[in-house]
Amino acid sequence: MNLKDYIENTPDFPKVWINFKDISPLLADPKAFEVVINSLELWLQSPTKIVGLDARGFIFASALAYKMWLPLVMLRKKWKLPGETESISYDLEYWTNTFEIKKSSVWPWDKVAIVDDLLATGGSVKAAIDLIERLWAKVSSVNAVIELEDLKARKLFNDKVINCLIKC
Repeated sequence: MNLKDYIENTPDFPKVWINFKDISPLLADPKAFEVVINSLELWLQSPTKIVGLDARGFIFASALAYKMWLPLVMLRKKWKLPGETESISYDLEYWTNTFEIKKSSVWPWDKVAIVDDLLATGGSVKAAIDLIERLWAKVSSVNAVIELEDLKARKLFNDKVINCLIKC
């Protein structure tokens, strides 16, 4: 199965010069979605928790957490989590954003697998790693469905295991 066939390109969205990768066709096909989840699961290195990035990362992270019977931790955009949180701001391809995590959601003994839909410039993933490590947990791997190879985000993460299923 060629998973690239399930990714639609939308030029100039949400801004001119951005080629948006739409995962809707992949999500609409149960077999393709199953292949993605099974493939991601094979890469995970005995995590104790799955961390999903807001918002499309939640789709894949929640399916993995359910399948692997592991806790799911959400990294949310600012003001979306109740209680005591830790936050970090980061730059995206086209704006600045802030992630928050509940302080009680990861512990120093945790090995977390970060899951997102896309690895592009690496800004959101770097912020996620920094935020998790600020709470003293260990990032065991970073996992994305799609990688935009031309943007060379991998070079930011020399010491991390990076797994990406579809290279674009």
